Amino acid sequence: MAQTTIPQRNPTPARFQALLRWGLFAGGILVLLLLSQKFIHLDIFPESWNVGLRGVLNEFKRWVVVNRNSHWMFVFFFEPLSSVIDFTLRRVEDFLLWLPWPVVILAIFILAERIRDLRLALLMVACLLPMGMFGLWQESLQTLALMVTAVIFSLALGIPLGIWSARNDLVEKILHPILDAMQTMPAFVYLIPVLLFFGVARVPSIIATVIYALPPAIRLTSLGLRSVSDEMIEAADAFGSTEKQLLRKVQLPLALPTIMVGVNQTIMMALSIVVIAALIGAGGLGEVVLKALRRLRVGSALEAGLAIVFMAVLLDRISAAMAQIERHSVQLFRGYRLFSEKQRGNKLVGMLERGISRVYALGSALTDGVAKYLAKTFGTKARWLYRHSDWIVILLILIISTAIFLPLGIQNFPEALYFDISKPVDGVVQWMQVNLYNIGGSGIGTGPLRDFLIIYVFKPLRVFLTDQVPWSVIAFVFVYAAFAVSGWRLMLAVLTLIMSIGLIGMWPFTMDTLGQTLVAGVICVGLGIPLGIWSSKSDRVDQLVRPVLDFLQTIPIFVYLVPVIMLFGTGSVAGLIASVLYAAVPVVRLTNAGIRSVDVTLKESAQAFGSTWLQTLFKVEIPLALPAIMLGINQTIMMVLAMVIIAGLVGATGLGLEVYQGFANDNLGRSVEAGLAIVLCAIVIDRITQQFARKASQAANLN
Repeated sequence: MAQTTIPQRNPTPARFQALLRWGLFAGGILVLLLLSQKFIHLDIFPESWNVGLRGVLNEFKRWVVVNRNSHWMFVFFFEPLSSVIDFTLRRVEDFLLWLPWPVVILAIFILAERIRDLRLALLMVACLLPMGMFGLWQESLQTLALMVTAVIFSLALGIPLGIWSARNDLVEKILHPILDAMQTMPAFVYLIPVLLFFGVARVPSIIATVIYALPPAIRLTSLGLRSVSDEMIEAADAFGSTEKQLLRKVQLPLALPTIMVGVNQTIMMALSIVVIAALIGAGGLGEVVLKALRRLRVGSALEAGLAIVFMAVLLDRISAAMAQIERHSVQLFRGYRLFSEKQRGNKLVGMLERGISRVYALGSALTDGVAKYLAKTFGTKARWLYRHSDWIVILLILIISTAIFLPLGIQNFPEALYFDISKPVDGVVQWMQVNLYNIGGSGIGTGPLRDFLIIYVFKPLRVFLTDQVPWSVIAFVFVYAAFAVSGWRLMLAVLTLIMSIGLIGMWPFTMDTLGQTLVAGVICVGLGIPLGIWSSKSDRVDQLVRPVLDFLQTIPIFVYLVPVIMLFGTGSVAGLIASVLYAAVPVVRLTNAGIRSVDVTLKESAQAFGSTWLQTLFKVEIPLALPAIMLGINQTIMMVLAMVIIAGLVGATGLGLEVYQGFANDNLGRSVEAGLAIVLCAIVIDRITQQFARKASQAANLN
């Protein structure tokens, strides 16, 4: 019997191509190093190439200041827009502060129960009560009013733009780079032009929040509409639907879950800027965090930070439940309302569930009585009222509760329920500051660690990137990496972006920031990937790590800085530690998710062929999970760059310090140049790492 032979792929060409690529890379660096010694323009980026953007921007700023009260653009656009936003914000805030605190809690409780279930409603109460117990009820409602106003305007702009983008490919192509820039531009940079056009108050805070939170609403609305199947659209067309009917009755209902995810992301991004917006008078919880940061009062900052975390959980869970509301509108099986079905058979649980069921039965009977009364009073005209009789009952309950509590003077959260954690936290931080600086004179502690990072990491790296390596070599490294992962098109785009950083005069500051980003990124990856692997292998570790990651991801960026400053002092080290805490989350999560998503049969096959645990991990699981891991690294680097300006507030050098000093010294050009450099750097790194992840996905046959 003839034997069939399987043709083996010759590895020589692949190895030769790899050697050729590395040879070209090393040769290019060597040639540029030699040329930079003869041509000074290839060594130090020439100042004569500066396009003078700073002067143009500062001149524009002076023009705005002179013409603010007379130019038609301000009289007929910016001032009316400011008035509308201010009116909306004041009405929402006044209404929330007017309501008695029990009515606010009751309203959110009922809303959560109607959207999802009793468990979510109780979670909402658990999130609201600490805001009052920390003595921050009024500030929390002010922040909530700012959030509601910003989200209203974000959705009013974002959803129509998303619909337009979904129906017009040209609009999609135009909006895509604009949204990329909006998402990569540090939020701090938005404040500068917004202040210029709207002044200092809460209105520019709303505008900055809307700009920052708008992209998810546009992107996910467009994505949701574009994902509606062609068969559904063709069926609607066949029944004679007009374009408006098709949009309103087919596309929008089918795209609603995706659009609601966009609403959820818009809310979370709006909340993430709330502390930064406090710099220009937004007030609320952000102002409390900022005041505590300036006074180095860790306990007060932690209380306000936790209040923001609780608000983030509240808004996230409610908006996420609204995104899935259709899945819970019809319940085929009604189990326990509060406890798990696993508790069935427990007498105490059964008794509590029966009591809860009686309360629900009473509410149902009350709703039916109101519905019958409406039907009897208004007859056939009461169909709409009859259908919404449950909401009418809820509204009546809230109105009656308000009418009872207001005359009794029950409006603000009672001081008797306050629970102060600031003093114990301050005591712990002070103890750590004294006892962890240099533990027992051993040379181990926060002080020696800070000195080591400054002397042996940051300073040499900054000198290496800014003084020792020619700018042409660094540009070549990025350009060659872009060509290697994608080709000529990305290479030319990266070359343009890299050159633009130098042309606006930000090259040395960008290299300083790049060094800090590399250090923080290496630490995040070095900690995050092993922790993600460990979490993927142990459900118990995953359960322990997940709430910590949730906490780190929702706590405001500023709150990280307060304990870090107390332990490590101001400077680049404080910014580094805060960046690692803030940015390590995505690489941990996506490494965990990537390894867990590897097909079990592949792992079993590897083990059946005698692979050890380590061989299976390094030769099967990690290669297949590499696209997810690279996406996590990409997100981590983006989050590190987002921390650059925040780190600049506490003395870290580089672009963050340039943005902050330009903001503090009323130098619009300086801040915008530095912010633009951060955006360009972020886009370069983002595109290269994304293409690398796509290439890894193709290599693993995952497309």
